[in-house]
Amino acid sequence: MRDRGTVPAWGKTFARGLLRWFARHGRDLPWRRTRDPYRILVSEVMLQQTQVPRVLDYYPRFLRRYPSVEALAAASPARVREAWDGLGYYARARNLHAAARAVVRERRGRFPRTREEAEGLPGVGRYTSGALLAFAFDEPVAALDTNGTRVLSRLFVARRSSSPSRTVARLEALAASLIPKGKGWAFNQALMDFGALVCTARSPRCGACPFRARCRAYARWQRGRLATRRSR
Repeated sequence: MRDRGTVPAWGKTFARGLLRWFARHGRDLPWRRTRDPYRILVSEVMLQQTQVPRVLDYYPRFLRRYPSVEALAAASPARVREAWDGLGYYARARNLHAAARAVVRERRGRFPRTREEAEGLPGVGRYTSGALLAFAFDEPVAALDTNGTRVLSRLFVARRSSSPSRTVARLEALAASLIPKGKGWAFNQALMDFGALVCTARSPRCGACPFRARCRAYARWQRGRLATRRSR
């Protein structure tokens, strides 16, 4: 991986292949059918530490009750907590409610358009700010969740850094360099789905991976397997 965020030699080929894969295999999720920053923020907060199938049940019910950022901002904390009941990690509900109030009361209903401003909202960290900008406004920024981080690490990282923060910064720079023009939404969604469906944490489906011939992790695994066979 390049230290300065420049595109690796086969980076453009990877990006094109990833988008082709996504066009055929990408998941149809309700929050992907909207560019409303409020609805995207709700989905991203719900997806923090919660699996997709569970969020699929809560997301539409929550939006029926609070269909806009103004509706959520006007609600009482007790009512918001009630609507969140059963989803767990209730600090997320408090932060989402506080973020809605900040957007309405401090920003006149306008959502942030920069990472710095987005990360000023309660409960919005590095990933969520990137997701908000990429998915609502199609900005060419990285939205790296655990799936996307794993995919890029396996494919492009030769040696892991001893500094987690430096690793994150390098991967974000790499991801941003790979995004084709006008494809911020599609690239980030594709990276997440590829990590969720193919390049999984456990038992990755390397046989179904169109990038395994260039994958650094797969090459290391192959060398290790060959060395084991020779030692027998």
